[in-house]
Amino acid sequence: MAIPSNLRYTHDHEWARDEGDGTCTVGVTDFAQENLGGVVYVELPAVGTAVKAGARFGTVESTKSVSELYAPVAGRVVAVNEALQGEPELVNSDAFGQGWMVRIQVEAADALAGLMDGTGYEAHVAAAAH
Repeated sequence: MAIPSNLRYTHDHEWARDEGDGTCTVGVTDFAQENLGGVVYVELPAVGTAVKAGARFGTVESTKSVSELYAPVAGRVVAVNEALQGEPELVNSDAFGQGWMVRIQVEAADALAGLMDGTGYEAHVAAAAH
């Protein structure tokens, strides 16, 4: 299971990457996609949608279940990964790359500081497994 050290993580298994321009890219972690199984559909918000940290912003449907997606930061959706409409399996094959979900213009410059780093997320996953 990959846990890139350059990302920040939520307790709900989303990742956020600071793009350095006031935005962050968001997706689900390798741990999440492994537990979901084969992703068959992704529901994402429209560009321009306001999101609140910790609030639902979409869903991922897999062969096993439907799981809600939670925003790691507050802000406004400025991009949506349209490729997931035709190829939702990108979430499984490239969770940290082509399987990204949305890009959010963050409200607060330090918004990502409250999220876990890779080491913290690794400990969170280990604790959840026991």
